[in-house]
Amino acid sequence: MFSKNQIVPVTIEDISDTGEGIGHVDGFTLFVSRAVPGDTVRARILKAKKTYAIAKAEEIITPAPGRVTPECPVAGSCGGCQLSYLAYESQLALKQKKVEDCIRRIGGFTDIAVQPIIGMDEPRAYRNKGQFPVGTAVGKGGAAEPVLGFYAGHSHRIVPTALCGMLWPGHEEILSAVREYLTESGAKPYDEETGRGLVRHVLMRKGFATGEIVVCLVVNGTKIPKPEFLWEHLKTVPGVVGLCLNVNREKTNVILGDRLIPLFGKASVTDCIGDVRFEISPMSFYQVNPVQTKVLYDTALAYAGLTGNETVWDLYCGIGTISLFLAKAAKKVYGVEIVPEAIENAKENARINGLTNAEFYVGAAEEVFPQLVKENPAIGADVIVVDPPRKGCDEKLLTTMLAMAPSRIVYVSCDPATLARDLKILCAEGYRLERVQPVDQFPGSVHVESCVLLERVSNRKADSYVKLNVKMADYYRIKDLKGGEADG
Repeated sequence: MFSKNQIVPVTIEDISDTGEGIGHVDGFTLFVSRAVPGDTVRARILKAKKTYAIAKAEEIITPAPGRVTPECPVAGSCGGCQLSYLAYESQLALKQKKVEDCIRRIGGFTDIAVQPIIGMDEPRAYRNKGQFPVGTAVGKGGAAEPVLGFYAGHSHRIVPTALCGMLWPGHEEILSAVREYLTESGAKPYDEETGRGLVRHVLMRKGFATGEIVVCLVVNGTKIPKPEFLWEHLKTVPGVVGLCLNVNREKTNVILGDRLIPLFGKASVTDCIGDVRFEISPMSFYQVNPVQTKVLYDTALAYAGLTGNETVWDLYCGIGTISLFLAKAAKKVYGVEIVPEAIENAKENARINGLTNAEFYVGAAEEVFPQLVKENPAIGADVIVVDPPRKGCDEKLLTTMLAMAPSRIVYVSCDPATLARDLKILCAEGYRLERVQPVDQFPGSVHVESCVLLERVSNRKADSYVKLNVKMADYYRIKDLKGGEADG
């Protein structure tokens, strides 16, 4: 049994979904921050449990092949770029192995060759969205001062910083303007413990294709003092076209509330994926890496194999990014999303692009699809595209997909473990796994996207929802999969 502050040597064998190196000592599992696979380190125990311990690397005894000194001055303390200690080629190799291991170990697919991961030529300054928590710290004179930065790993302690190498150059000017505004206006940073204070987060989003930037303050209220003071500073920053508020009055660690209040200029940015234009509000889900998003969606389009005669269903359509990307090559696209605001965005984006062959519906796919078929029995599904959150597809959604019996399923995933679990279910019911293509959407982090093609090899449909759900319940007993957002 370990004790707090005990120092133990350990060799790192793997990495967790949240970025800690994993090693074993005397039968115990250690989760070690600031360590990567291949390292041998002296680790200080921070928290000891019955079968595992949380630790941090105090000294590197033998560095892993590919270990580098991070360029970022807050690497290690910031919880963002867990793989900043590895050269980019080593990061890609690690993510390739992660996808292969999940496909084989969880999915049971031992005869499928995972395609080589598609990385970036320039794996920095790729993010089109930044979220900075706001807090207070004691200044040199003893007075409380506002601080902006990122959360430390596994905590809500803010690591002050104005720079992030993964964001576009110039974003620091926005943070400087907000910091000055907080100091001069008297707007108080939010305090998570008391639930008091006003400004919780600074969110900034950029359309890389247009250069437009919108700044959004997440606030514990419906207005801020002296908003014009902040706007006068922000509008001098190249690219800034708007300032808005997001209202979040809940005592929660969820960043965004459900109300947006425009203050000055635009409340959304315009961006493009290929030749499809999108209006994206601060509240919309949109892939944070526009370069790799094009790679990912081009792969999805190729896997869909569209000839212009197909009916396509996009079952987690969001604001219609994949739906509209595919609509130019399909006969008809139906998008389904449970968030009403996202569907309104999708409809508007279809109008902007002059696409009349895409329809969007609010609700759960397992409810929307049967109702539409009941109203129009001729509606079918040649291709289903699904891009679920990290937890993977809902059981009922998988049941619905199997009942729809498309010729092809294109599954875009941000978590290879839940992907493999869902593929196992689908392939047990008449589908064959054809291709798996990893894409590095998040350089510096442990997260990896994958695009997968499934083809139907039998006409067998679910005999009943009850029978199929019983089978799925067994698969969904996999509980060793860690959560966490990949960010969008």
